[in-house]
Amino acid sequence: MKNVKFLIIGIVFGIILSKSEAVSWYRIYEMFKFQSFHMYGIIGSAVAISVIFMYFFKTGKIKDYLGNQINIKEKKKGFTRTLAGGTLFGLGWALAGACPAPIFVLIGQGFLPMLIVLFGALLGSLIYGVLSKKLPN
Repeated sequence: MKNVKFLIIGIVFGIILSKSEAVSWYRIYEMFKFQSFHMYGIIGSAVAISVIFMYFFKTGKIKDYLGNQINIKEKKKGFTRTLAGGTLFGLGWALAGACPAPIFVLIGQGFLPMLIVLFGALLGSLIYGVLSKKLPN
């Protein structure tokens, strides 16, 4: 019962993604062909909001739902790993027509071929989990 608020937040997030057309394959296609600003505006807004929230997390003004301080780990910097990871993510996004969050929204809208994409995402997560200790990160 205590996790109902997270379910509600997820449902609201799904509705926002759907209404903003962020789950539209056509909008994603437009973005990758540089034909429309729509998705770049959504992503840019998300980045700007994330910068603000990260500031509040790092200064301790926002705590987790139990009232504990949120500690942000500094990640290793590296151009090559960022380029490789971003390219792999972008290729998967372009081929599937969705990044992780819209997968669930599209399944909820009845677009059942996304079950194949969900299976691939879960399989990729499983493979990463198995190999993560051996990867140079």
